[in-house]
Amino acid sequence: MATVPVTDATFDEEVKNSDVPVVVDFWAEWCGPCKQIGPALEELANEYGGKIKVAKVDVDQNPNTAAAMGVRGIPALFIFKDGQVVSNRAGAAPKASLQSWIDDSI
Repeated sequence: MATVPVTDATFDEEVKNSDVPVVVDFWAEWCGPCKQIGPALEELANEYGGKIKVAKVDVDQNPNTAAAMGVRGIPALFIFKDGQVVSNRAGAAPKASLQSWIDDSI
């Protein structure tokens, strides 16, 4: 399962109302660290299959959701489970670290 682009309009439907845990990546095209973790998140989305969803929110195109979540720097990652934030972290990290964080949170 590939990453899912999410917008201000689809955030509630794709993230808060999801029946599986969702990793949300707040990112931007111009953000170097965001581009660093992008491939790892894509791989993790595929490796977890239908167990989790990995959603990507472009903060430049969807500022309302980023503001509502209190995102001040990117990449900002949140894990939602049953519509609620259960964990969050900021900054780039290696794939193994991201995977460990996801496993500990879901």
